Amino acid sequence: MKAETPRSLGYRMPAEWEPHEATWIAWPHNRSDWPGRFAPIPWVYGEIVRKLSCVEGVRILVEDPKLQQQAARVLSKVGARMSAVQFFPCPTDRAWTRDYGPLFVKNKAGDIALTRWRFNAWAKYDDFERDQRVTEFLASRLKHRVWPLDMVLEGGSIDVNGQGLLLTTEECLLSPVQARNPGMPRQQIEHTLCASLGVTRVIWLRNGIAGDDTHGHVDDIARFVSADTVVAAWEPDRSDANSATLTENHELLRKAGLRVVKLPMPRPLVFAGRRLPASYANFYIANGLVLAPTFNDRNDRVALSILARLFPDREVVGIHSADLIWGLGALHCMTQQQPA
Repeated sequence: MKAETPRSLGYRMPAEWEPHEATWIAWPHNRSDWPGRFAPIPWVYGEIVRKLSCVEGVRILVEDPKLQQQAARVLSKVGARMSAVQFFPCPTDRAWTRDYGPLFVKNKAGDIALTRWRFNAWAKYDDFERDQRVTEFLASRLKHRVWPLDMVLEGGSIDVNGQGLLLTTEECLLSPVQARNPGMPRQQIEHTLCASLGVTRVIWLRNGIAGDDTHGHVDDIARFVSADTVVAAWEPDRSDANSATLTENHELLRKAGLRVVKLPMPRPLVFAGRRLPASYANFYIANGLVLAPTFNDRNDRVALSILARLFPDREVVGIHSADLIWGLGALHCMTQQQPA
């Protein structure tokens, strides 16, 4: 008798543009993620919560009562709708909820379940034990079924259209560098993704962008914006380190039968001698709203205009992310949607 899987029971991971009950974030506290530049980060989070709280619930993991008080003070000052905000005391190592939080799945009856993947801090850092326990904490609070899965997977390494397609990269899930699942072949990875997230086809891109310390997350390079359309990062300057990589990814997406819309890259953003993974593709889709990172760059308005055309029924808002990206992540990395 075959073991039950989410897919066998009719569950699937909804597309990000499908209705949300809430967005989960973790209030930032690890100053080492933004060395020398932490001070503005809570205010960036405050602005994000201010916008999200107008359209859906915002559920915030906080380290301790003191941090909750600090967060509440910031949110009150920026004018967030506090009736939409809930705090959950839950220790975390970092604020990148997308990667260690659960991936929610839903069936036709509307039942919600959680898939719990293993997390090893992008196969790069040693402190991840508290992050790895977050899904169990959420399951206990939400009283939903949880499926534990014996595979390392971060939410930023995949993107789905909710109708059977999933995007990911070979650099992240198959490379021996920062290896997530050493010895696990492509076929087994695909089988696990399909069985757990209700997927029928995995589309593999090659590599991620320069400066990405996750080693190839797809949410910096290509995102579904409808069932058959992908917006994909594009760099026409052939001297740029991203140009060849992004050109190849465009070709792979077109060969996969998808409509591909070019999304420009900002000019290289460098701080303390390091190139940062700045990309407009790291946007977040909420109820009636799209939050998009901006970088004080000439392409900010171009990227926002493209996203506004692709999401005509949503408000598209730029969030200044030049400080945020020093932590090597942006808006999509720090959020995780809970389906309605």
